[in-house]
Amino acid sequence: MATPFTAARLLRKLLHIIFPTACAVCQEPLWDDPVPFFCRQCWGTLKPIPGPICPRCGRPFASSIALQHSPTHQCGACRTRPLALTQAWSLFPYQTPLKEAITLFKYRGKLSLATPLARALIEALPALPSLDGIIPVPLHPQRLREREYNQSLLLADRLSRQTGIPLVLACLVRIRPTVPQTSLSKKERLTNLRGAFSVAKPAHIQGKRILLVDDVFTTGTTLHECAKALRRAGCGPVFGLTLARMV
Repeated sequence: MATPFTAARLLRKLLHIIFPTACAVCQEPLWDDPVPFFCRQCWGTLKPIPGPICPRCGRPFASSIALQHSPTHQCGACRTRPLALTQAWSLFPYQTPLKEAITLFKYRGKLSLATPLARALIEALPALPSLDGIIPVPLHPQRLREREYNQSLLLADRLSRQTGIPLVLACLVRIRPTVPQTSLSKKERLTNLRGAFSVAKPAHIQGKRILLVDDVFTTGTTLHECAKALRRAGCGPVFGLTLARMV
């Protein structure tokens, strides 16, 4: 008698015969994919960002000995324009195959990728400090109506279930629609989100230690502006966690 795992694999193979699907990276036909839209070989190339990294924002250092003599040495960006975050972690480089997976998940409605992406995040998770709540970076209501889901919320929800850290919803809100950060220059990204976030329920985060969760860290502006709004409302230390980072 086939086990549920074996039966699921056989069902996937049958579906691929009836509805042929190509790997989003190599375009080879899929037969026994461990992750929807990706073959086993391509998904297997997903590796976490190697060290050393900036202890404040998680930016990878070019030299392998960057922290050898000074473990607390911060990158130039953190020294000249520090984020409002106490600390941030980005787990994977925003490169193939994760780049394709996030695009499918975020912009093309492939919600079946939420679970494997969250699994990758959880498996690469560093030792987190003591936390009181997890807050996903919110979408503006207009963008949420267009997309119909918040990809950061889906990741944060699964992280909350795995760690037992409560999910804090309807507290941090985006009050101003903005142009997508990916369409802007680095200089424009630094100002695009100013004043875009507010805290609707300050009592829910008073003195609390909060982890912000988002999908991609580009310049850090989104997490920075969220953290600023939380700190102004009386929040305690704010940390940031993203699945991927532009490197």
